[in-house]
Amino acid sequence: MQTLIARFVKDESGATAIEYGLIASLISVAIITAASNLGKNVSSTFSTVAGNMTGTK
Repeated sequence: MQTLIARFVKDESGATAIEYGLIASLISVAIITAASNLGKNVSSTFSTVAGNMTGTK
């Protein structure tokens, strides 16, 4: 029984999978944040251009 517990404590494969999962989730949050900010900037730019185009009639 003690050897089974010792092997379980030394096994780090689960910890590695959790670490990779955390890294992937942080990367996805960064991508979502960047895409959201880029979308807001593009929307603002298109609104400005559209406003300028309707003002020149």
